[in-house]
Amino acid sequence: MGNSKSGALSKEILDDLKLNTKYTEAELCTWYQSFLKECPSGRISKEQFEGIYASFFPDADPTAYARHVFRSFDTNADGTLDFKEYIVALHLTSSGKTLRKLEWAFALYDVDGNGTISKNEVQEIVRSIFNMIPAEVQKNLPEDENTPDKRANKIWSFFGKDESDKIAEGEFIKGVMDNKDILRLIQYDEPKKIQEKLKEKKQ
Repeated sequence: MGNSKSGALSKEILDDLKLNTKYTEAELCTWYQSFLKECPSGRISKEQFEGIYASFFPDADPTAYARHVFRSFDTNADGTLDFKEYIVALHLTSSGKTLRKLEWAFALYDVDGNGTISKNEVQEIVRSIFNMIPAEVQKNLPEDENTPDKRANKIWSFFGKDESDKIAEGEFIKGVMDNKDILRLIQYDEPKKIQEKLKEKKQ
């Protein structure tokens, strides 16, 4: 492994990220330099991650969602993300419907990390998503999904579950892959906005 504090990204990490994300070597190297400027230790804290997310959504409050995203990528639960975890997080939260993205989405919704999702956990994540949707956009949402509770109920009904049931990972992934509407409801994607912000950071 390369020294995370050195100016160059190790070949091992670079090759891994090129293989597992859509980013080019030039993009990864540029982001690594700006990452080190913002995080000289080579690791990003939860607070720093929340700050970066806040810059993507200046008209909303993404704090709760960012906290859940951070938790889902902090796989060793040490309270920080290294550059590799950070880039994978950005890639998965702004890319299309891939199996890895759905595995990540399951981890995001599995708030307590027990391997299943409850309706309460769905409600918690959906509430954090609604905090990022500008009020004027919320007004134009369909009647049956224009509040966090309505959207959570709609997601839950897709899976045909009772209030106290749980959803396992395989069932979650199959349900989302079989129904595009669930994918739309479980996420808050503004990839263009995030990509534009990242481009600004690179220049």
